[in-house]
Formats: sequence, structure tokens, C-alpha cells
Amino acid sequence: MKTLKSLYLGENPVNFPNLWKRAFIASMVVLIIGIGSFAFRGLNLGLDFEGGTSYEVRSSSATVPETREVLSSVGAADSRVQKVGDDIIRIRSDIDDSQKANELRELLENEIGEVETFEQVGPTWGSDVTNKAIKALLVFFVVVAMYLTIRLEWKMALGALVAVVHDIIISVGVYSFFQFEITPATVVAFLTIMGYSLYDTIVVYDKVREITGRLGATEKYSYTEMMNLALNRVAMRSINTSISSALPVLSLLVIGAFIMGATTLQEFSVALLVGILVGSYSSIFLASSLVSLLKEREERWQQVRNRLEQKGIKFETVRKIERQEASKPDLKKKERIEGVRGPARGRPTPMQNSGSIPPRPRKKRR
Repeated sequence: MKTLKSLYLGENPVNFPNLWKRAFIASMVVLIIGIGSFAFRGLNLGLDFEGGTSYEVRSSSATVPETREVLSSVGAADSRVQKVGDDIIRIRSDIDDSQKANELRELLENEIGEVETFEQVGPTWGSDVTNKAIKALLVFFVVVAMYLTIRLEWKMALGALVAVVHDIIISVGVYSFFQFEITPATVVAFLTIMGYSLYDTIVVYDKVREITGRLGATEKYSYTEMMNLALNRVAMRSINTSISSALPVLSLLVIGAFIMGATTLQEFSVALLVGILVGSYSSIFLASSLVSLLKEREERWQQVRNRLEQKGIKFETVRKIERQEASKPDLKKKERIEGVRGPARGRPTPMQNSGSIPPRPRKKRR
């Protein structure tokens, strides 16, 4: 509790650089599991991607094996059968012929129970839509990289894009591992994840730029130390934002999907919840560590680190950076502002500091 309080006040209780290596190992393990699941198990694509027929049958006594036997009798043994709740059986078949689909519907009503939902669709999300989506995604990455490079620098642009790719791969890996169905609503959730991850990362980078602008000129601290200070300043903000964003999504998942049975909400909210949590993690532990690694290789920061090491400063522990020093305004920025607005009130003008002869005092009257 004390650590969270100190973190909330903007102090330096957490040594984030010491956690980067563990976070990198954890990310690699999760990525390998997700990519392996995608390679061997694939994705559970919905009807909009593959086409076919879907049934939802209400029956309190029928079981999944009994339903498979009924499907096998009409040559639909490859259908996917899933128990939803206590009395709903969901069936997905590759049958695309209307006559055969209606015959299977009549058979299910006679052998299993009442068919509450019957849907037959073609593969509306075809290869043409997929190719256009991939092209749009590439354009998105290029535009974001150009903007971040101009607004910040290319190292931060690279870190932000790596974090976004990391979040998308993990989210898709979760869907592959647990075989959640992917629908167009899920794709929309993945796109939302990209925007949220970028927002969280840019908030961190903006604080890093502010801290380095104030402390970088002193050359008393390495870039990693200033990055650590920035992370301690924005960590609670990132956590609070993630919690406030995850609670409504969790409500959609619990109330909408599990209680009310709205499967569309489940398809959307699961991806969104995973993306919010992973996005906050990657902005603090992945994007920041990559930028620090690249910046420490620059000649300027290598010289600063070498000078500090010659003075006997060790970087295994975090040095305390005084709040007064970290809160000093950017003097160059202040000078530019005053050059336009004029000197602040109470401050002597340049003529008063130039050493000019003061005015002659008046003679006293007798």
C-alpha cells in the first residue's frame, strides 16, 4: 500500500529497468504460445468468414454426443457442436444448400428440440475484403510511423509500433488458444485495441520527453534513469485509465454475454478486455525499454553514462532525483516565451541590469 501511495505521488519506489528483462521473457513466452496455437490450431472463424448454417436448439435433456449422432445420420458429422448454458445447443455446419439446411432443421426439431435460431449465410468476408484490410493496416502503420517520427522521433515511433504488434499478436493468440469465435465484431475490437495501445504509449513518451527536456541538459542522469522517473510519474495514470476502461468492458462481458446471452457482446468484449490489459503492460514494459535501449546507444548518452561511471555511480539501484530539480521549468522554452511576451512582472528589465548611471537626485528645499 505504501508503494502504491508513493507511486501515486510521483516518487521513485519502483525500479522499472530491473523489471524489463523479466517482462521481456514473459512476453516472449506468451508470444510463442500464441503463435504456436495459431500455427497448429488455427482460428475459429465465424460464418461471415467461412459461410455455412448455424442452429441454436433448446433442449434440457439432449447432450453433445446425442446431437452428433443425429448429425452423423444425415452426413453432417463434421459440424461443430457446443453446449451454451444449461439448455441451448449451438450447431455450426458447412451445409450451404438451402434444401439440405431445412431438412436438417426439421430433423433437429424432431430428435433434439425446438430450433430457436436458424441462420444461413455465405462467406461475406472473402479474400477480397481481407486483402483490402491488410492494405489499410499497412497504410495505418506507415502514417502512424511518419507522424510519431515528426512529432517525437523515429526511435519512439518504432517502440510504439512494436508495442501495437505485440498487443495484436497476443490478443489473436488468446482467441486461437481458447478457440473463441472470430466475427466482424472481433475484428472491430482488434482495431480498437490498436488505437488504445498507441494512446497509452504516446502518453508515456510525452512524459519522457518532458523529463528529458528538463534534466537532459544537466547531464547528471542517464537516459534510463530519466525514463524510470517518467514511468513512475505516469504509471498510476496508466493503471487508473486501464481500470476505468476495463470495468465497462467487464460489465458488457459478464452482464451482456454470460447473463443475457448476447454472444455478439462476448465476441467484442473479450478482445477489448485482453487488449486494454496487454496495451497498458506493453506501453510501460515493452515500448519504454526499447526506446531506452536505442537511446543508450547514442554517443551523447554513452558519454554521459561513462562520466557518471567514472564518478563511481552505479546503475543497479535507482538514484533519487530531487522533485525540485525534476520540476524545474524548461529554461529555453521560458526564454522563448518571454522574448515574445516581454519580461515577467517584478523582474528587472535589461536596462536596469546594464549598469547605467542612475538619475541625479533632487536637491532638498530649505
